[in-house]
Amino acid sequence: MAVTRLTDIITVFESKWSYGDVKFGYEGEVNQDHDIKYPLMLIQPPESTIPVIYEGRELYSFEINFYNLYSQASQSVVTLQKRWDNLQDLANEWLDFVLKNYQDVTVEAYLNDESIEIERVKEVANDRLVQLKLNFTMSGFTKCFRPTSNFPTDYSSLIGWLSADSNATFDIATKKLSVLGDRSGYAIPATLIQGTASKQPLRIGYDGANDKTYLSFNGTSDTLTSDNRSELHSDGFTIFEVSQFGAAGEYVFHYESTDGLIQIKMNSSVTTRIETACNYTTQLLGSAIVVDDGIVGIPHICAIRRDGSHTGSLDSLKTLFYNKHSQQTATATATSVTARFDEADFFIGSRGGAASFLSGQFNELIIYDRALTDTEINDVVGYLNLKYKIY
Repeated sequence: MAVTRLTDIITVFESKWSYGDVKFGYEGEVNQDHDIKYPLMLIQPPESTIPVIYEGRELYSFEINFYNLYSQASQSVVTLQKRWDNLQDLANEWLDFVLKNYQDVTVEAYLNDESIEIERVKEVANDRLVQLKLNFTMSGFTKCFRPTSNFPTDYSSLIGWLSADSNATFDIATKKLSVLGDRSGYAIPATLIQGTASKQPLRIGYDGANDKTYLSFNGTSDTLTSDNRSELHSDGFTIFEVSQFGAAGEYVFHYESTDGLIQIKMNSSVTTRIETACNYTTQLLGSAIVVDDGIVGIPHICAIRRDGSHTGSLDSLKTLFYNKHSQQTATATATSVTARFDEADFFIGSRGGAASFLSGQFNELIIYDRALTDTEINDVVGYLNLKYKIY
């Protein structure tokens, strides 16, 4: 299959933008009814040329506009250049996903040299907005460009990828979030839901870690539950999360079997310690990392890798923790353990949906149904740190 019409390219453009609304149209049409979910990507109809008739290539000259809110209130705490930088981060990640889409042997596309231009505009259209204009020329049917970024989807056994900036269903007026969609592409999505309005966290489109989008939990009732039960079937797993605790004794991620004997937890036990654990009936495989400068109110990346679980073998749990003060690793082992983690739902923002509620911020959760290698873990952590600037 080859790209033969503009429709094919626009379909790819729209499918790879998952951070807010997307529109194919003209700049003057931006948010006439004030009902847009920002950030917004506007794809302007391109000009194109066919430089060599018999080569079957067409050069499309695109102008893509990116918008986000820049209200009077946010101007006092977030600089204009930071808001533009974050729009550019979203634009770059989107463009990389687009180019990755055209890497198979039959559908190829690349960017022409000296074709990318960026223009920054403030307070445009019918809302108080910042705008980024991205101009580039795309040529189809020729193998040339190879993106080098690492994304969670580059590694096998990805069964859950949930991020506050993507696939969110929320009320524009109240910011209450009811659904956070799964980006992993796995057959059984790890979608998070909350149908009760009083328990729905708020989706804030800016001011999080590195001014990114985050979910705000109230610490008393807000929680999200997986739409399907956990899909951790294998002899190992790797889980990454990016969040910020508001106090001690709070849970970011929690799974517990129906009999209550098997669980996975990622929580703050005290203000200077993060705990991770797998409980196997009567055995606890867990570790704690102490951060002298504290973990409350500070964005972090935490990763846990469970490796093993065959009866009679050594089972290990490796925890990695990163924030601006500390980068630490802890390991724990146990023998003669066996457990599965696919009997029930998992929760974000609470323990079992009814206790130890998170009063902080949630950014991202990534789940693999296997123990990733150290190199793969470093790549995923690198992706998250590049995005959120944690350390």
